[in-house]
Amino acid sequence: MMVAVGVVATALLAVGALLAVVRIERGPTMLDRTVAFDVLTTVLVGAIAVEAAISRRTESVPILVVLSLVGFIGSVTIARFAAVEPDKNGSATQRSGPRPTSVGPGPNGAGVAGSESEPAPGSGTANATGGKES
Repeated sequence: MMVAVGVVATALLAVGALLAVVRIERGPTMLDRTVAFDVLTTVLVGAIAVEAAISRRTESVPILVVLSLVGFIGSVTIARFAAVEPDKNGSATQRSGPRPTSVGPGPNGAGVAGSESEPAPGSGTANATGGKES
């Protein structure tokens, strides 16, 4: 019974590793490749754990810990590298998150909606009673 579970687990891990390698090869963005690298490292840790469980050996636990740390440090390094992208003119800039916008007076003093939480007056959105604003 244990051998059958090991064979099924190994087959599933092999499929996961194959799909991760395909995503590393084809992934259009650095983020796709980073996630695929994480998946491949996790699959490798899982395969070593399955082998350790089938053979009932505990000597591979330090290998699992080191491989997990290498995968984590590699992912963090790639993420920090991907956070700095070169501009079209060659200078590096720090990637930032979405810029918050605020609601303030427009050119003629009327309120201008700049965020999703506060729609522009008269935009036809539903009010709290379910009716339409005019």
